[in-house]
Amino acid sequence: MKFLLRLLVSLLPVTLAADEVVFKKEIKPILEDYCFDCHGDGSAKGEFSMDEFENLSKHLDDVEHWLAVWRNVRSQIMPPPKKDQLDLEEKRKLMAWIEKRVFKLDPKNPDPGRVTVRRLNRMEYFYAIQDLLGVRYETWENFPADDTGYGFDTIGDVLTISPLHMEKYLEAASQIVEKALPAGAAANMPTRAVRGEEFRSAGEDKQRADWLAFKKPRTVTARQSIPAKGPWQVTLEYAVRGADMATDQSALIELWVNGKKINERLVGWDQSEKITLSGQADMAKGENTLEVRLTPKDPPGEGQEEQFIVIQKVAMKGPLDGSFNEYPKGYSMIMVDGPAPDDMRLRELYARKIMRSFVSRAFRRPLDRGTVGRLVKMAMKVDQSPNRSFEDGIKLAMTAVLASPRFLFRAEIQPEPNNKGKVVLLDEYALASRLSFFLWSSVPDDELLSLAFKKELRKNLRPQIERMLKDWKSHRFVDNFVGQWLQARDVEGSPIDPWSILGIRDRGKANRIFSGRLRQDMKKETELFFDFILKNGRPAEELISANYSFLNERLAKFYQVPGVKGNKHRLVDLYEHPQRGGILTQGTFLVVTSNPTRTSPVKRGLFVLDNILGTPAPPAPPGTPELEEVAHGNKEPMTMRAMMEIHRKKPICASCHKRMDPIGLGLENFNAIGQFRRKEKGQAIDSAGQLITGEKFQDVAGLKNILANARRDDFYRCLSEKLLTYATGRGPEYFDAVTIDALVNHLKTHNGSLKELVIGIIESAPFQKRRGG
Repeated sequence: MKFLLRLLVSLLPVTLAADEVVFKKEIKPILEDYCFDCHGDGSAKGEFSMDEFENLSKHLDDVEHWLAVWRNVRSQIMPPPKKDQLDLEEKRKLMAWIEKRVFKLDPKNPDPGRVTVRRLNRMEYFYAIQDLLGVRYETWENFPADDTGYGFDTIGDVLTISPLHMEKYLEAASQIVEKALPAGAAANMPTRAVRGEEFRSAGEDKQRADWLAFKKPRTVTARQSIPAKGPWQVTLEYAVRGADMATDQSALIELWVNGKKINERLVGWDQSEKITLSGQADMAKGENTLEVRLTPKDPPGEGQEEQFIVIQKVAMKGPLDGSFNEYPKGYSMIMVDGPAPDDMRLRELYARKIMRSFVSRAFRRPLDRGTVGRLVKMAMKVDQSPNRSFEDGIKLAMTAVLASPRFLFRAEIQPEPNNKGKVVLLDEYALASRLSFFLWSSVPDDELLSLAFKKELRKNLRPQIERMLKDWKSHRFVDNFVGQWLQARDVEGSPIDPWSILGIRDRGKANRIFSGRLRQDMKKETELFFDFILKNGRPAEELISANYSFLNERLAKFYQVPGVKGNKHRLVDLYEHPQRGGILTQGTFLVVTSNPTRTSPVKRGLFVLDNILGTPAPPAPPGTPELEEVAHGNKEPMTMRAMMEIHRKKPICASCHKRMDPIGLGLENFNAIGQFRRKEKGQAIDSAGQLITGEKFQDVAGLKNILANARRDDFYRCLSEKLLTYATGRGPEYFDAVTIDALVNHLKTHNGSLKELVIGIIESAPFQKRRGG
């Protein structure tokens, strides 16, 4: 044994020496030829040296150092375009050496990484409560805002819990169960509601009519079926929008039911989130007609903005004489067999049935008898108390469930959780949760849990993904991912001043051109566009290069695309409008990457580097001068390109601006609110440029073509990384290179299908497995 140990020890230096020999003979010559001019032999541009180290062995183990080399060479950022470039074989040799020797990656056994236990974010909590209990609880109004990491609010490391969070969760649990099982729920009057978007003008069955201009007489109608005749309380909920400042404009709003007016009000400037107008109406069983009528009164004063009524919904409750009752939705979801029986033993069995069903869905896995028993005991103790009911006991037990860490946190059971060398498959319940929170932002449904119980979810993964993407709940994934990746969430609230951008003295006119409804249209365009490419298995690069989009009449007019009628978005061919098409020419992207009064080539360039190419630039160093300082003192108006050329002459600015300016200036034909233009300050806009990787383009169509084709691999890699980050809840690590490369190859073998990328992520090691830590 001693002889064997001495032999192994004697061989160790030989192994280390062999590594060093490979580096010196095969890798260092490549670095000397292409890198040392700037990063060796005493030069350290960007404070990065490749030959200053004390110990070669430690240098070869320096992951952070080689990660920077690997990323820059992979994306062709280094060497710079004017320098000699590595040929394909040299690049492959360098990349393979870094991945194998430094990163120690094993393509056959990818490291899945470790995900921090995390609480539900606000949207996940909202949808989980809605799916479990049929209750809408506005988490964005009641909970603190979620932190984000790597651009997303699904990241475990930032979804911590504070004392304030816990206090809010306890308060929310009580309010939610009270909404689901209100006092006397079994004998409640029925309620019905018609959403604002269901209202129509006469003869316009397909166009929603929930925005009514004060200046124009309008009558809009909707129909609603109710279960019983009698007197009903009818309430119109609406808001006044349009004018940011007080205005003299007013209008008369009337609420009619079945041809009879039940109330009216003179409406003026009001910034309330919700205003109500109520009345009582005799309604018939079956279909009833609701009308909202608006009559103009006082016009706006000089220079004042115009206003609109926004119909949010019309709610109905009745019959008020108590002649008919029904179970509310939440009651039916909880009390699955109706009211509790009188026999105490049967009541306890019923409580057990309710809790077992509800809690297993809320906790996302089967429960032990002890937990169910304690909850049933809690419920029955209340049920047997004076002046308390069976429902009161169920509500108390449910409150405990909703305040439990097993509901609030997404935790995954793992043997040896502290062993960073232990990699295990997720159990099928954890997989069901990952799948449902990824595609639905909510808890698994009964079908997923049933397959997990039978240990058949993995066998049926693809059919389940297809089912989930077809389900209406998949819009949550589109809203949440696109809302953060493309910042579509921000377009409605971006601090844009259309008055300055358009150069119109009439603020009201400027705000009508770039209205709140137009911002909503832009957001919907981006969401429908992504959803179409996803659901139809279209190539992911069409996100950049598509010659179509989803427009309605208002947005098409703003984009100067003729022939689109109606308020509803529809697929529009943009072949004859090459300046449009793809996310980079949509109002959403163009608005959120602009400054309040002007375009920002820097923001637009940075966005593309970070979210399309996956090569983010470092933040600006302290003391970097503002762009406006460049134009100070110039007598003649300067174009954006002219200011940028002067700005990047400063040594502190030059290196980063070489990467982002060509991209940002290539989009300069679009102003800060997304309108296409050919001139700026009376001068023709020059949108031609050359990427740092060497590709040249003449206009935005050429730029899109480069990003979607010549830089397709970069885009595939970036999109894969963004989706993987969102799906797994952790930031990208160097060892994810194996998974990302596999996803890129998966895309290439499936014609770039965005749907196949989603499937590939779900089938990947980081999604299917976890490592201890």
